[in-house]
Amino acid sequence: MPASSSLPDAPTELSKKYETSLGIAHTTMQALKDRIRLHYDLASDYYLNLWGEHIHHGYWPTPESKNTDSKETAQVNLIKLLLDISQLSPSDNHPNPNGGETMKTSPPSLRILDVGCGLGGTSRYLASTLGAAVTGITISGKQVQMATRLSKKVAAAAPTGNVADISAAAADDDDDNDNDDDDDDGFIPLAGGGKVRFLELDAEKMGEHFSGSSQASGSDGDDSRKFDIVWITEALSHFPDKGLFFRNAQSLLRKGGKLVLADWFKAEGLEKELLEKDIKPIEDGMLLPPLCTQQQYVELGTDAGLEVLSPPKDISQDVSKTWEISWSLVQNPSLWAFAFSQGRDGIAFLQAFRAMRRGYANGSFRYAVMAFKKP
Repeated sequence: MPASSSLPDAPTELSKKYETSLGIAHTTMQALKDRIRLHYDLASDYYLNLWGEHIHHGYWPTPESKNTDSKETAQVNLIKLLLDISQLSPSDNHPNPNGGETMKTSPPSLRILDVGCGLGGTSRYLASTLGAAVTGITISGKQVQMATRLSKKVAAAAPTGNVADISAAAADDDDDNDNDDDDDDGFIPLAGGGKVRFLELDAEKMGEHFSGSSQASGSDGDDSRKFDIVWITEALSHFPDKGLFFRNAQSLLRKGGKLVLADWFKAEGLEKELLEKDIKPIEDGMLLPPLCTQQQYVELGTDAGLEVLSPPKDISQDVSKTWEISWSLVQNPSLWAFAFSQGRDGIAFLQAFRAMRRGYANGSFRYAVMAFKKP
């Protein structure tokens, strides 16, 4: 496969066979959300088989890591970076002194909302590493089913709480090994004192959904029942109303709570030619409304009443390897045939992998992490 620095958008024989034009604008935002839901309902099994339990970029921060770290290690590297910039660590939590056996009746101190949780890989990692109660939400009912099943398998197969064992158990998916040991709130207890649950929910409705629940409610001036952390990785770029997300996050966070974020962006000040050549095909194929810049997220966050805890850290060059690996992994005739059977969206999605590589190589497409805090 050609190196991304020389021919980042070089076609393969498969991609030439299924060539389609990219850059077509989405019709309505509701139609776009419906297409996103359908995409994840149809494609999540492929995501798990090809990319694993974490549906997000890998992070290779050093020359050594770029040469040696697997995609699975790189995906965990990204989570660790987000924990670092948001000043979170296992010591921030205060686990129940009686141990994990009593977690059903004495919940962990940290409450985390994982928005756009995918297959629940990050939710499980955070729950087990921080001893937290993590609620994952996704627009896809299929992902809720898969995340729940994977979590029950992890709970049964990785009693040590070792993160490597947890990842291995999730990767070795098997429908026949479910564990029905849920608590009364639908949480699945995990080793390490944490627990997870997954809900099918449009993130634009998370404010009204959780504001009426015990998870986020409390008397005026008492925010002890709200979330300590709202976590979102590569999901906000899909949302039509990003300002609404920031306002919802602010309302659901306790005082001092943190919004932790990683996402895709367009570069500042792009000329029309690069916007049309690099960004529009990504928005089309990846089912995105118009991409924002990193500074626009900062402005949306502060407008919603949040303080910047960690300003945008651009790690584009340290995550771009994701698309070299991905482009190699999808060179499978049966995968392209399946995509073709799903209509134009399926083929446009795979073809957009080339646009992602080109955007990173040209500097027009960016990736950054950042964190906010509720004062």
